[in-house]
Amino acid sequence: MNRGQRGKLAMAAAALSVGLLALTGCGYVNAQQTSHQYAASDGIRADVGPLQLRNMLIVSTGENGPGRVIGAVYNSSSKDVKLTLKGAEGSQTEVSVKKNSYTLLNDSTDAATLSTTGGKPGSLVDVQVTEDGTNVNKTVKMPVVDGTLKEYEKYVPAGSTPTGTPTPSETATPGESTAAPAEGH
Repeated sequence: MNRGQRGKLAMAAAALSVGLLALTGCGYVNAQQTSHQYAASDGIRADVGPLQLRNMLIVSTGENGPGRVIGAVYNSSSKDVKLTLKGAEGSQTEVSVKKNSYTLLNDSTDAATLSTTGGKPGSLVDVQVTEDGTNVNKTVKMPVVDGTLKEYEKYVPAGSTPTGTPTPSETATPGESTAAPAEGH
């Protein structure tokens, strides 16, 4: 290999390394998005003692109405425990969670319902979560949703009424207009 060929080869190698560095440099400086842990759901996740709460949220139509708590609770301990959820104005519900198993609150026939939600749909409310196995408790901010989305419609508690009230409207007789025409139109 003569001197000219070696120079061309060195320049090609340098150009290739600069190109690779330019293409991969962002990955070197910035963390990978796939390594970031987060709850990809509408609800929250929290760990309280041996209990792992996943996709927990409250379904309600208003802050003064009842709210059904849905989500999954996994008990990693070797004994059955009772999960207690305390919400606004002394509202409270309890759920039994068997050892080494999941309890799905949205499939439960004995619904976990708080008598008062304490927040409008779209807000976050403080809920104190306690488990009786190790007496660990934690206050979490739980989202409140309503039945607007079809997947939550069936979880709206019975006796819960929508917060909006319809307003009566006037009806026009044939030939009458109910609105005045806008000026200039």
